[in-house]
Amino acid sequence: MYDIGIIGGGTAGLTAAIYGQRAGKQTIVLEGKIYGGQIASSPRVENYPGVASISGSDFSTNLLQQAQALGAETRQDRVTEVSGEEGAWVIHTGSGEIACKSIIIATGVVPRKLGLEGESRLEGMGVSYCATCDGAFFRNMPVAVIGGGNTALEDAEFLSNTSSQVYLIHRRDEFRGEEALVNVLRNKENVEFVLSATPKAINGMEYVEELVVNELKTGGERSLEVAAVFIAVGHIPMNQTYASLVELDEYGFINANETCHTSQAGIFTAGDCRTKEVRQLTTAAADGAVAALAAIKYLALL
Repeated sequence: MYDIGIIGGGTAGLTAAIYGQRAGKQTIVLEGKIYGGQIASSPRVENYPGVASISGSDFSTNLLQQAQALGAETRQDRVTEVSGEEGAWVIHTGSGEIACKSIIIATGVVPRKLGLEGESRLEGMGVSYCATCDGAFFRNMPVAVIGGGNTALEDAEFLSNTSSQVYLIHRRDEFRGEEALVNVLRNKENVEFVLSATPKAINGMEYVEELVVNELKTGGERSLEVAAVFIAVGHIPMNQTYASLVELDEYGFINANETCHTSQAGIFTAGDCRTKEVRQLTTAAADGAVAALAAIKYLALL
């Protein structure tokens, strides 16, 4: 029986394994896809303290190797269910069952995609789902933001401080986000609202060069010359497998505060899959440490 079973091998999960192993606990990390999570596909990471610049792939590899060197067991396997009771949980995977005294769910999220022509092909080459992560790469360049909620408005405001021009595309006449944010953007000379418009295609050979939108009122098309397209239409948390195990909010995120405790004793959560305001590499690492320390404290009481 493992002391801590960690579901998800992204930054949060691997950080939790590092802290668990350093405390003398035996951990196992289960990852159904790629170790490192979303950051593994990022060409450059330049916002992690102490690391000036590194590829997402190298960052993920370093994190994985650090956890393994400390003795964490890692297994690429898909989790299908969690059963059992407090202190004696069973993680069911495609290849068998794993008994654990405690569990950390660090499944992360996937960005909600639009399915546009060129979107997948140019991801990481100008197509981004995180303005605060990648906005600095497009300093003094024109960019576009797609979305109408607070995230899109906040992304547009953030980008307006560094980009030469920001086009904010929304399918309706009015934004769904807060009016105060809308008013801030209205007063910025380098922000243009492109309303009643839907994105049609993202074009470019090796990098993003153009966003084509359909103008719903005229039935015509408009071409926007941009170096990047930031898609801000939400994220999908990977938590449905655990809906009967821990409490989720209305959007499917695990209800947990900064202590990373879930509604179920002995089960903790870390990273983007939990309810939180900021989802960044640094906050994922912080969650991993907090969740592991919480699990260690819990184990001492068994």
